[in-house]
Amino acid sequence: MTTTTIAGHQVEINEEGFLTRPDEWSEDLAPELAGLIGLRLGDEHWKLIHFLRDDFAAQGETATLRRVSTQTGTPVKQLFALFPGKPAKKMAYVSGLPKPKGCV
Repeated sequence: MTTTTIAGHQVEINEEGFLTRPDEWSEDLAPELAGLIGLRLGDEHWKLIHFLRDDFAAQGETATLRRVSTQTGTPVKQLFALFPGKPAKKMAYVSGLPKPKGCV
């Protein structure tokens, strides 16, 4: 694990750049993380980020793409539009959470 500074915060990250301690995440860190992967956050992104953070706190693991879609009512196609390429991985990254199980 490596320590780095993002948006003025020292955080621990793994070899893929994911935060290793979800409690180090903050709302002012999310736009910086998003920018690192080419995203600009809007209201729809924040709705999903808040869902992921709350769900992680309740479930103890990062929600899968299917869970995010069914629990938030957001069509999978829209998740791909908001977080192009690998939406589950990108949502987790910006939310300061571990990759969901099954993500490559």
